[in-house]
Amino acid sequence: MQAAVNERLEEIRRAAETAVEKPAGLGPDIDLARFDARAEHATVASMQSLERQVREAALAVGVDASEAGRAGSYMQIDRSTVYEAVQDAYRGQIEIMSTTEAIERFPEVVERYWWRAVAPDKDKYTSRAALHQTEGYFIRVKAGEHVDRPIQSCLLVSENRFSQNVHNVIVVEDGASANVITGCTIHPEVEEGIHIGVSEFYVGRGASLTFTMIHNWAESFQVRPRTGIVVEEGGTFVNNYVLLREVRSIQSYPSARLAGENARAVFNTIVYGLGDSVIDLGAEVILEAPGCRAESVARSVARDRSAVWSRGRLVGRHDDVKAHLDCRGIVFGHDASMYAIPELAAEGAPRAELSHEAAISPIAEEEVTYLMSRGLPKDEAVSMITRGFVNLEIPGLPAPLRASIDRAIAETTAESM
Repeated sequence: MQAAVNERLEEIRRAAETAVEKPAGLGPDIDLARFDARAEHATVASMQSLERQVREAALAVGVDASEAGRAGSYMQIDRSTVYEAVQDAYRGQIEIMSTTEAIERFPEVVERYWWRAVAPDKDKYTSRAALHQTEGYFIRVKAGEHVDRPIQSCLLVSENRFSQNVHNVIVVEDGASANVITGCTIHPEVEEGIHIGVSEFYVGRGASLTFTMIHNWAESFQVRPRTGIVVEEGGTFVNNYVLLREVRSIQSYPSARLAGENARAVFNTIVYGLGDSVIDLGAEVILEAPGCRAESVARSVARDRSAVWSRGRLVGRHDDVKAHLDCRGIVFGHDASMYAIPELAAEGAPRAELSHEAAISPIAEEEVTYLMSRGLPKDEAVSMITRGFVNLEIPGLPAPLRASIDRAIAETTAESM
């Protein structure tokens, strides 16, 4: 087994080395030589013992240091795993650890999952994560186990000009279910850096994974997630993504492959472009088997001088598949830009049902006038309408996280008026 593992790791290394200078197909190119990955931190006995600013930054992205109502937690600062724990009630049901530990303890992880859903030579960012990985988390939910409380993880950058190159793997085995909340953020004193997050999700037969990611960055911070998802027969994958703060640039285009009959995928995205942010986000779903279904819903706002790209691609490869894209945006001001780019493809599947709705439009004057007639100032009326627009209902979110997102939306709209 070890010989096969070593051969696989060598294969990954060789592939990654061919892409060291390979630019991504989308998004601004980044000079990675400006960033390093040296900072290390000691482990902590509990998340409560982390410094106050770190706890507050984590809470802002839905990660509660008290661990109340959580099944397990993972915390990483820069390149170091500082905390990992499974609550007593869930021991034997789930495993949480760094990916470095996982591939050492479980050789099958390398064989079955390691760089199987994301190619190490996709671009310079996957290459950097493969050749210079700075941990990342491994979460596995055992077959048939239904984890009724969220599992939380936080990936935090605390050093300026740090390159956080994480590789995350989530495996939900056959018949299991889980809700994972990941918050990616920075220490308040960080101004510049890059987060490269390679994530691979594997949803087994009849299994279910709801994955919620909340990003909170800074005006000079760069972000390059790379995500691949595989969903087997009867499995369900739900992806929720929220970005409400300014960022220098972010480019992400997760791809979900519905590989088994009656597999399902749902993507919900809320984006608020502020300042000079360059935001290029989307999702691809490939429907390969009969009965597969998919939905992708995005709500985007562009303000100030921000530029927002909202992409979506549905690929039907069997006649008995259905999928829909719903992409809507609002642009405030003449200096902001937005681009809605839906794409549908039927590949050898003439009876596949693929559809989209895409719209970029201003707030209706009659809505503003109505609220003003009820006594609201114009700015407050516009703020209220904007909150309603981006406040996409995301089913299955824990109540505290839902409240946190609602607060962030309210604060963001109020601050940007």
